[in-house]
Amino acid sequence: DYLRISVTDRCNLRCTYCLPAEGVVPKNHAEILPYEKIVEVVNVALDLGIKKVRLTGGEPLVRKGFLFLVQQLRQLPGLETLTLTTNGTLLDKMAQPLKEAGIDRINISMDTRDPAKYKQLTRIGDIDDVLRGIEAVRQAGFSHTKINMVLIPGFNDNEVESMQEFCREKGFTLQRINHYSLTDIGSIDRAYAAERPLHCERCNRIRLTADGKLKPCLFSDMEIPLDFGNLRESLIKAIQAKPASGTCNSTSQNWQIGG
Repeated sequence: DYLRISVTDRCNLRCTYCLPAEGVVPKNHAEILPYEKIVEVVNVALDLGIKKVRLTGGEPLVRKGFLFLVQQLRQLPGLETLTLTTNGTLLDKMAQPLKEAGIDRINISMDTRDPAKYKQLTRIGDIDDVLRGIEAVRQAGFSHTKINMVLIPGFNDNEVESMQEFCREKGFTLQRINHYSLTDIGSIDRAYAAERPLHCERCNRIRLTADGKLKPCLFSDMEIPLDFGNLRESLIKAIQAKPASGTCNSTSQNWQIGG
């Protein structure tokens, strides 16, 4: 009952666990699903019982006209929850418009509060941009905001307590994410207490890539291209193809599917 949609493969950061330092060659604009097509997919998905949609990237807020997509999705009957995952760097100006457009909840990726470590991890990021975005989210009146923290052994795993305290002060929830490689589900280090990734038996989601492929499982090479002549069948096929357990994804990367 949960559809995650990557609206772009582009990002304004270069996090070491997600992107190579030189970045990647983004897909041509013609290869990316237009907003109207995304709305069409979601409309059919809602009719099939999907209730929650999360918009991801890349970094979704770098795509032009993003608020238009939010407004169009918000009008669809049956959509109970519309959420966003963002690195937070653009929220300073976008939080209030996102609230007005219809986003219900926001997850903000921030793996460390240390400015030097944040710069090291993101290669080009400034943590002050994220902190201003966090304050803007509070001012806009969002509730149930989460901070996503990827736990990297030996780098930031000693900051969990201080991050939890930071979240308590802000009225947020810390969501800890175990570091992993998409090419091996066995790479998830379960030594840390973390909320994500979910164990396979609890997974209730399918994913849509920015270029129009449905992925039944994050840790799988399975990709089902959308057939706009029969979207219902495409979605049913993806849902029915969801495996009991993931194994390996060698066909796509995190920046293409939003984690």
